Amino acid sequence: MLRTSFTKLARPSLLTSARAFTTTTRAMAAGDTGAPPKTGGQGDAFQRREQALEDWAIKQREKEKLLELKKKLAEQQAHLQKLSEHIDEITKDQGGEHN
Repeated sequence: MLRTSFTKLARPSLLTSARAFTTTTRAMAAGDTGAPPKTGGQGDAFQRREQALEDWAIKQREKEKLLELKKKLAEQQAHLQKLSEHIDEITKDQGGEHN
């Protein structure tokens, strides 16, 4: 019984001490790295470099996707060619008009 009363008394103090250490989000001031430019231009060197890296990464992913699609297209065309040759073989053996 005595133990429960001590824990009940200790809990509110723990909560208030934890709240004392909370922080708020810091707003970016003008001129900070990553802050939007005042004039609406391209921003600082860090922002331009970051944008260039993002653009490069997007182009690389698109390039990989295009190469993969070209590979699949080539495989499909080869498969269609084999099917066409197979159809030609079957129609030659059936008689009638010879190709």
